[in-house]
Amino acid sequence: MSRKRQTPPIEKCTFCGKSRHMVESLIAGPPQIYICNECVELCNSILIEELHKSDAPSGSATGGAGDLGIGGDQPLSLESLPTPREIHGLLDQYVISQDHTKKVLSVAVHNHYKRLLWTQEKGRDDDDDGVEIDKSNILLIGPTGSGKTLLARTLARILEVPFAIADATTLTEAGYVGEDVENLLLKLLQAADWDTERAERGIVFVDEIDKLARTQNNVSITRDVSGEGVQQALLKILEGTVANVPPQGGRKHPEQQYIQINTANILFVCGGTFVGLTDLIRRRVGRKLIGFDSDAAAIEDASETEILQEVEPHDLFEFGMIPEFIGRLPVAATLGALSIEDLVRVMTEPRNAVVRQYQKLFQMAGANLEFTPEALHEMASICLKKETGVRAVRSIIEALLLDTLYDLPQAGKDGRRYVITPEMVRKEATVVPIPASTKSKADAGANEAASEAAKAPPAKTGKGKAKKRKRESA
Repeated sequence: MSRKRQTPPIEKCTFCGKSRHMVESLIAGPPQIYICNECVELCNSILIEELHKSDAPSGSATGGAGDLGIGGDQPLSLESLPTPREIHGLLDQYVISQDHTKKVLSVAVHNHYKRLLWTQEKGRDDDDDGVEIDKSNILLIGPTGSGKTLLARTLARILEVPFAIADATTLTEAGYVGEDVENLLLKLLQAADWDTERAERGIVFVDEIDKLARTQNNVSITRDVSGEGVQQALLKILEGTVANVPPQGGRKHPEQQYIQINTANILFVCGGTFVGLTDLIRRRVGRKLIGFDSDAAAIEDASETEILQEVEPHDLFEFGMIPEFIGRLPVAATLGALSIEDLVRVMTEPRNAVVRQYQKLFQMAGANLEFTPEALHEMASICLKKETGVRAVRSIIEALLLDTLYDLPQAGKDGRRYVITPEMVRKEATVVPIPASTKSKADAGANEAASEAAKAPPAKTGKGKAKKRKRESA
């Protein structure tokens, strides 16, 4: 009589019940006790969340609503809150031009934290009249390369508050492949070091918001899950709600515990290029380019910057943004295209200017890089022709210094000088190094004249010549 063959028991995770073949790794403990890597990650996130909750009272006492770059050692208060003019001055160190937009951002950030600090310090007084100030989200409209993203990054640098920069092109409606809108708050939570109280007083910059526009003349019967659907999903978050944020992002871990964040005190700044918006503004103004109307000629000759300044919510509706979304962005600021003078200042004046970056690269290799003023103007004019703004500056310098950067590490640290001229920018001449021992012609001529003057005998004056004649006559 044959005995039945007993199959070995299948090793499963004691917590979630998944077998060894369903997970990456399975850790064995006491007999018949196992735990998988997914449960370990989940337990780790829970412990981190509990740790931050236990440290929240002490952290909020020192950090509060976050500290600005001015006086960041002390907690932020109404007395130490920087004025909009001071914030504007900090932005001037990194961003050239766009004064109107910098004023809008400075006032918005100042009022945002004044509202929070007033509610925190004086909102519970007996003489409080019960007035609650709502937040004012911002919409930045401007061409590519005008400084929208740079303004956001600069604010993140000078503000010691939770600040997150997100891209709207990866967002999709709930239930579809892509990122959910709650991932915007997840990035802010990560910037706040998982401190929920600090994250609820942060700033979120949503870039490429114009890519969420409703598709025009769409003959498809399917839903617009990456356009109008995302706008609808962002409505409550922009206005203020308690959102459930997955700590690991997405729906890959349905068993994870959600973190609740109140977005009523989070400032949202949205930016986009809105290509084609100027045509809609011209159409709304009603000055049709027919006949010899002077107003029609004026609107035709107007620059893109002047046209964008006339933007109204109705133009954004026609562009593809839903009315409910535009209503939650009450402050709209337009950025203009940079002129040649502005581009030259962008290349040289800011702390992290492109020219300074390449000069730093040459200094690391033991060489010096110089640009003549005419060469800077030539590069600025080429940037205007490319119509990509400041982003074209780096591509121009990269193409100009490609061969030089290729041979620079092998040239040796002998202090060579590279002077960029307009002819080199126009590809009419090659970039040739000037050795440190070789001086310019003007300096060499001046040194030669000085040496000859030193060797020559001293010049005789009129009195010396008269004495010599007297001696010869005697």
